[in-house]
Amino acid sequence: MFLPVSHLIVQPDDGAAPVLDFIRLARESLLIKQFTFTQPELMDAVVERKNAGVAVRVMLNPKRSGGDRANDATFEFFKNAGVAIKWASPEFYVTHEKSIVVDGQAVLIATFNLCEKYFTVTRDYGVIIQEPAKVAQVAEGFQADWDERKDWHPSPESGLLWSNNNSREAMSRFVDSARHSLLIQHPKFVDATILDRILGAAHRGVEVRVLCGGKHGISDWDILDTFSSLRVLHRAGIRVHKQKNLRLHAKLLLADKAHALVGSMNIDRSAFDLRRELGTQVSDPGVLTRLLAVFENDWETSHRYEAPDPLDPSLHHEDDFPHDSDLVHE
Repeated sequence: MFLPVSHLIVQPDDGAAPVLDFIRLARESLLIKQFTFTQPELMDAVVERKNAGVAVRVMLNPKRSGGDRANDATFEFFKNAGVAIKWASPEFYVTHEKSIVVDGQAVLIATFNLCEKYFTVTRDYGVIIQEPAKVAQVAEGFQADWDERKDWHPSPESGLLWSNNNSREAMSRFVDSARHSLLIQHPKFVDATILDRILGAAHRGVEVRVLCGGKHGISDWDILDTFSSLRVLHRAGIRVHKQKNLRLHAKLLLADKAHALVGSMNIDRSAFDLRRELGTQVSDPGVLTRLLAVFENDWETSHRYEAPDPLDPSLHHEDDFPHDSDLVHE
């Protein structure tokens, strides 16, 4: 049905086509949980699967942390088409998870939303996985949130990261596992525990490189922590660059060129503690080879970045990309 273990999707290089192909593979069941879903071709594909007799269920985040609602039109579209649809569980401040489960056999875990922007102008990743334990647990998490169950606690042995369950601890252990190199491609740095772990890696001699997105998509509320964290990393001798060729929306860590961590959660207290998020650890050689190649290419085209004083807004202006009020990192 798919590649032997897992398959990597890189945005915007691959576009919506592999996601469309993945949805169209569904023959028995299709579970979709998304923060934002507005891409028309993918929406039509979901309805087509439902009309073909596939048991389709869709769960959408009702509103962003700022209060705006991006999924109302999509919700009505699916409802009118007869697709089983619900708003995400109110147990979470925001559901930021981006997952698709096909036939209980494979799952796509992504950093990108199902919107045209994330297929064209942002650096993002998605991993299609066939590991039975991971697929089963994502499906189990979907059912728990569908039922609004408070008592669901995923087993940590699967290699998945769940918020608000084990994500901070699992990411900390991942950083701690690095012995030679730690490559980080993340837009937000708003968690002291993870910052401490990154600094600890550098202190024990690990080569640490950080590829950030500068101010783009960082809310005024998060500027203080993100800029301050980047300045602390810089003072510790860690090389910090800013993504240049694309807006950075990805959430990627690479340890020793042998393990990757990809998921929806930013390095952010709210992402760990308040939101529903999903990530996965990956060790598939093919996936790692491409992730490393993309990171290194982005690093080579990036430039050294010194975050400005977070308390001086006059220094915060960045004009390498047009302002996008719709791109705000949760």
